[in-house]
Amino acid sequence: MNRAQPLTLACPGCGSNEVFYSCEPKCCFNHVCGECRTTFQPVTRKLGGKRGDITPPDPLPDSTEPTVACAACESIAVYVLEDGLLVCADCGALLALELTEVAPG
Repeated sequence: MNRAQPLTLACPGCGSNEVFYSCEPKCCFNHVCGECRTTFQPVTRKLGGKRGDITPPDPLPDSTEPTVACAACESIAVYVLEDGLLVCADCGALLALELTEVAPG
């Protein structure tokens, strides 16, 4: 069983981990840095390959914690494995993370 950890993001402006999700999945994936107010949107791309038997974090992240959509199935159940890879708990896709729409605060 692969125990996953919540997604964490570092601000592309100042490197802080005080990053908050400020919207909802139906709209966009805008995140805001609590330190420098830089805004950005994370996206994923498929790396190829899959992992099975993913156990989501317990407790699950709340609605203000960083999140991103899976490039394969659009689920927001994207987490980090112990080896640092991103994985979708719904479809098992291995993913890479990219930050877009970066706007300094």
